[in-house]
Amino acid sequence: MFVRRLSARKYISRGFHDIRTYQEDSRWPGWQVVVGIETHAQIKSRRKLFSDSLTSSSTPQEAPNTRVSPFDAAFPGTLPKINPRCVDLALRTALALNCHISSRSTFDRKHYFYSDLPSGYQITQQYSTNGELDLHFPDSSRITVRIKQIQLEQDTAKSTFNPRTLTSHIDLNRAGTGLMEIVSEPDLRSPEEAGAYVRSLQSILRAMGSSDGNMEQGSLRCDVNVSVNRKGDPPGTRCEVKNLNSVRFMMAAITHEIGRQRTFLLENPGMPVPQETRGFDEYTFETYRLRSKEDAPDYRYMPDPNLGVLVLSQARIDEIRSKLPPLPWETRSRLLERYPELESKENSLDVLLKIDNGQEVGYDGECGTGAVDYFDRLCQENGRPPAVVLNWLTHDLVGQLSAQKLTFGENPLSSERFGEVIDLVHTRTITRTSGKFLLKHLVDNPSVLSPLQVAHNLQLIALSPTADPLSHPDGIDSDLTPASPPPTTKLRNAGKSNSIPVSDDLRTFCESAISALPHEVSAVRTGKKNVLNKIVGHVMKESRGRADAKAVRELVEEMIMLGEKVD
Repeated sequence: MFVRRLSARKYISRGFHDIRTYQEDSRWPGWQVVVGIETHAQIKSRRKLFSDSLTSSSTPQEAPNTRVSPFDAAFPGTLPKINPRCVDLALRTALALNCHISSRSTFDRKHYFYSDLPSGYQITQQYSTNGELDLHFPDSSRITVRIKQIQLEQDTAKSTFNPRTLTSHIDLNRAGTGLMEIVSEPDLRSPEEAGAYVRSLQSILRAMGSSDGNMEQGSLRCDVNVSVNRKGDPPGTRCEVKNLNSVRFMMAAITHEIGRQRTFLLENPGMPVPQETRGFDEYTFETYRLRSKEDAPDYRYMPDPNLGVLVLSQARIDEIRSKLPPLPWETRSRLLERYPELESKENSLDVLLKIDNGQEVGYDGECGTGAVDYFDRLCQENGRPPAVVLNWLTHDLVGQLSAQKLTFGENPLSSERFGEVIDLVHTRTITRTSGKFLLKHLVDNPSVLSPLQVAHNLQLIALSPTADPLSHPDGIDSDLTPASPPPTTKLRNAGKSNSIPVSDDLRTFCESAISALPHEVSAVRTGKKNVLNKIVGHVMKESRGRADAKAVRELVEEMIMLGEKVD
């Protein structure tokens, strides 16, 4: 299933110099770096590409060689049958990359002999396609990376080398899993551009539900092709670095390759860099030689006789196009249009859009409920301020989930319960400090009790003199909210006509702090107002964060300046 770019723009040739002009890089002045990337993304389907076997879960608990069919193990006489779900998910990706789908395509056998490929060949598609992906950078610059081709192919088995016994173990659970190979044109000019390209592509795959894009689990792997030439010279010989499983490692591999190739060209004038395939050492951050680079003739491509022509009707393509999930930049635009106050919260908005780490991607394109939907529900319930909700979600909730090593999909708090925690703080029923403690307790100890009930049980109700009781939801026992405010006295500030209502509990904590810190009290009376922070801290500690720090500061200062006697 291949794509042809639907655009009026024509390129004179496929040469990369046609669309990028040379820009000096201070790290390697006088040299031009050319990078192209081949990305292999596992398709998020329950079944493999050409068999009915379940795909591997990639968890340590999964026993090896338990998700294998006779076809996956290359038993003689077995025949492939294409999984239409994989085709549909690949179509989503192609459409998201602004591509027009070819209605007919065929499969080839790509021959090479490794122990992790039981049949001795890989079923793949071998046709050119075009698309494009725009990259935006913090300095407002923008580049367009052309997509050369997207193709379906089989994944290999997993090979694990045991250095103690000097043997390799083969796990066929991954063999035959559907892959999308997405090949870019050599339009990238630096490690940073390559990193931005992979991150953008990763976000598209997740948004489309076609792949979870988890590089650490091997479901997204990159091969980078790097060449170096002097300014004005023809492009150099490309070297390929295989199987990079993180953006950080990919950028480090490109950086090392640039230095290695520059050194070779300087030490060997007039000689080209040897074309070869290289690996990357994650400990030394250096590349190393694997083998000489294979070209297409080395793979001996031939049409697969067991698979016919893949025909895609226009009706099928149009149906998939009509049901495409929103792309990341479309989601951002929608949020900013609906909540204009988020314009000043760009960093937090970026965090919100990146929270889903791939675990939210369901099998076979099933739509999950991610962080953005959760945020929308929080804002729509009770008309909560979007900026406040965004801050609580991206800082406090995500922080607590990370501390418990939970993904956002494993969040034990519904939007209703988390929203009530925000409301308790927003209405000053509990303080911000107590709100954080309450949130941690609710994440650590899921309960059927409402957050207000839990706050009462933990004695977190605020002692602030300005606290207003929160109208509690139906179902809360009436004795949890007093019928009348707690006992208060009034303290008049000298020189002011207003009175501050002070709860007796808060007054007791303030009096205790003033008695416990006589030297600090004397310093405040001599004009050293910064010392107030220590007295306020004492009150906050004794009240376990239930007091409002601003109100405590005002109250303590007033009591000290009035010279109240404490028994």
